[in-house]
Amino acid sequence: MSETLTPMMRQYMEAKRACPDALLLFRMGDFYELFFEDAKIAARTLGLALTSREKGPDAPPMAGFPHHQLETYLARLIAAGFRVAICEQVEDPREAKGLVRREITRIVSPGTVTEELLLEPRESNYLAALWPGEEAGLAW
Repeated sequence: MSETLTPMMRQYMEAKRACPDALLLFRMGDFYELFFEDAKIAARTLGLALTSREKGPDAPPMAGFPHHQLETYLARLIAAGFRVAICEQVEDPREAKGLVRREITRIVSPGTVTEELLLEPRESNYLAALWPGEEAGLAW
């Protein structure tokens, strides 16, 4: 199958291998896209249309949403209990020579949410960290 994948889909698969237990939001221009099983899960959970970039029986499923709606959809995925990896374009597409470089810039799970917009304001939210060293600091 990897012989038939486009360079962009190979890039997606490489990012997905880095976080196989998370839904991968893959930035493509003004949209975040999900593919394969992630697309099916997101379509079902978020009410997104399930489509494909290609035609034919082997076309990989795809679902997506506009980038400016990230926090809204991310909050819904976290509330549903999913771990989410966000893969951003890390160079300007106009300056890219060939495929735009992308990297996973953030992984969010129900247990690691620190973004104020994703936290429930009427509920207590706790985060603990353990450090085996001699010195420690505390911040809040």
